[in-house]
Amino acid sequence: MKFSVFTASTPEWSPEQAVTQLAAQGWDGVEWRVTDQTAAETPGFWAGNRCTIPLTGMEAELPRVRALAEQAGLGVSGVGGYVPCGEHDDVERMLAATAALGAPQVRVVVPALGTAEWGGKPASGIAYPELFSQAREDFAWVAGRAAHHGVKALVELHHRTLVSSASAALRLLDGLDPAHVGVIHDLGNVQIEGHEDHLAAFQMLGPYLAHVHVKNGRWVSDGLGEFGETQWRHEWAPLREGISSVLAYFRALRKHGYDGWIALEDFSTELPLAERTAQNFDFVRRAWDAAG
Repeated sequence: MKFSVFTASTPEWSPEQAVTQLAAQGWDGVEWRVTDQTAAETPGFWAGNRCTIPLTGMEAELPRVRALAEQAGLGVSGVGGYVPCGEHDDVERMLAATAALGAPQVRVVVPALGTAEWGGKPASGIAYPELFSQAREDFAWVAGRAAHHGVKALVELHHRTLVSSASAALRLLDGLDPAHVGVIHDLGNVQIEGHEDHLAAFQMLGPYLAHVHVKNGRWVSDGLGEFGETQWRHEWAPLREGISSVLAYFRALRKHGYDGWIALEDFSTELPLAERTAQNFDFVRRAWDAAG
C-alpha cells in the first residue's frame, strides 16, 4: 500500500518544503492541488494555500513541480483539480497536465446539487435530472480525452454534489471505460452525506474504485433551531478523534483487495502541520498493518 498527502491539507508549506518534509517522514507520495485561489494574509486550506499550483499558467510550472517530487523520491498519487466537467477546455488542460506530471489520475468536478450553494455562488435551482444528464454527457467526453492522454479522470464522493454516494457515482460512470474514469472514495465526506456500508460500496464500484481519500470528522451540537430542536454542525477532526474508524475502513479495503493509493487530507488544526503529518503517517501505517 502507498500513502500520499494531498497538498490542500499542507497550506503553510511551499511545494519545496512539502516534498522535503513528506519524504523525510516516510510518505510514499504527494497529491498536488491545482486551482486558482484567492489571496489570504494567513495561509489556509482553501485560500492563500502555499502548496497550490495555480491553474492560470500552470503549464510553465509543471516541469519544476515534477522534478521536485522525483528528486525527493516521491510518487505522485494524483492531481487534485477543481475544474468542472463541463468546462472542456480546462479539463483538457488538466488531463494534459496530469500526464506531464507523471501522475496516473486527476479529479474532475461534478456539478453541485441545484439546492446547494457552491464555490461562493448561490444555488442554481436546476433540477437533479437535468444536471445529471448533462454530467453524463460531459463525462463521456472526458473519458475519451483521458484515454487520449493516457490518464484517468476521477469523480470524488462529495456531499452536496450529484455524486455523494457510491451508488450515484456508479450511475454516473456506468458503461464508461474504467481504465479512464473512476471514483475517489472519501471516508470523511461520506460522514456528511452518501454513506453506504464501506465494503458494499467498494464491491459496487468494482473497477471504478480508483483512489481513496482519508480524513475524519465529527458532528457537534450547534445550539437550538426555531422550534427548539438541536442543531448539528459537522467539523473536521484528527484521524484518531473523528467518528469514523480508520481501522474498520482499512479492513474493508483489504477485504475488497484494494491496492491503489491512499491520500491523506487532514483538515484539522489542533496540531502544527509537521507534527500532524508525521503522526498521521505513523497512524495510517499501523492501522493498515493491523487491518491485515
